Amino acid sequence: MLVPHSRLGVRACAGVCNICCLPRPYRYDKLNSRSERLVGPAEMVRKRKARLRVSAPRVSSEEQREHLMVQAAKLYYDLDRTQSEIAKQLGLTRWQVGRLLHEARELDVVRIDISPRSPRRPDLESALQRRFGLQEAVVVPVTVDDDGFILDAVAQAGARYLASLNPRPKTLGMSWGRTMAAMVRWMPHNWNRGLHVVVLNGGIGRTSSPNQPVDIAVRMAASADGFATIMPVPAILGLRSTKEALERDPTISGVLQAAQKTPIACFTVGALSQQSVHVESGHLTTTEVAQLRRKGAVGDILGRFIDRDGRIADEAINARTIGLDPRELRDKECSICVAGGKSKHAAVRAGLIGRYYNVLVTDEQTASFLLKK
Repeated sequence: MLVPHSRLGVRACAGVCNICCLPRPYRYDKLNSRSERLVGPAEMVRKRKARLRVSAPRVSSEEQREHLMVQAAKLYYDLDRTQSEIAKQLGLTRWQVGRLLHEARELDVVRIDISPRSPRRPDLESALQRRFGLQEAVVVPVTVDDDGFILDAVAQAGARYLASLNPRPKTLGMSWGRTMAAMVRWMPHNWNRGLHVVVLNGGIGRTSSPNQPVDIAVRMAASADGFATIMPVPAILGLRSTKEALERDPTISGVLQAAQKTPIACFTVGALSQQSVHVESGHLTTTEVAQLRRKGAVGDILGRFIDRDGRIADEAINARTIGLDPRELRDKECSICVAGGKSKHAAVRAGLIGRYYNVLVTDEQTASFLLKK
């Protein structure tokens, strides 16, 4: 008796089994040594196509990655897509997209050209930030080798930087001198209403000068419709005991405490020369300048004369100097030095080595000098 199998088309009779032609072209496909399954026409076609693809030339994984890199960079930089949108479009994770964009920068697939509208040298700025660990650097190009011209260009850049601070400072500590006086002239009117300006160091001189702290602080406060707290004492006194007595005076100690509390400080460094504002104001004699030079001084910061390594050069003169200790500048949220010109190269470098500032506004010649050392 014949017993037909409805699916396999198998005839079984008297214990003999024969496989007949199947109604459709099925075949057995071995999965492993322990199981089998039937494969239909559609899957057979798919497998044949797969074999053809294997035999075709392959695109290397490096080429595939670069293609993805270009796609991601184009979407991000040219089409302003977010990393989440790019990840969804390319079937990647946000981490993978971020990695592709990072590699695109490293491999020069993407090059970013910063072109500020105001004259700047972003290449030197970045180099200074990397070299000295600065929070910010502003470098202005110069076309002439003239310290007077450079001073004005650097002062203008300093004013622009200060006026762009966000959030606006409620209090600002300031030093004095020719660069600070020039910077105040460039400050925009009403740039920070109600600003409290605090003078950081003494500076009342025996001779009249437009570069003295009272005049500079008052003009800075006026530019912001604010007010100023001045330190009505000389920068360098004749006797150490006089300096110590003044620091105990409630009025002077109150100004010193206000100077310590200001989160933002803006100042310059001075070159050691016979044309120094300290000589001009009568704080130093020409003999003392020569003495400081012999002891290795290269310039001053807040009236404190420092050597090439940023250390105090003459303890005796330092003991007679009144004002904020430059070491306290290191604790400021923003400590801005505005200085340029060949005469100040050594002093600017000494200030960087001493870590007295985390923002530097200078000229390209000074920047190049700093980066060569």
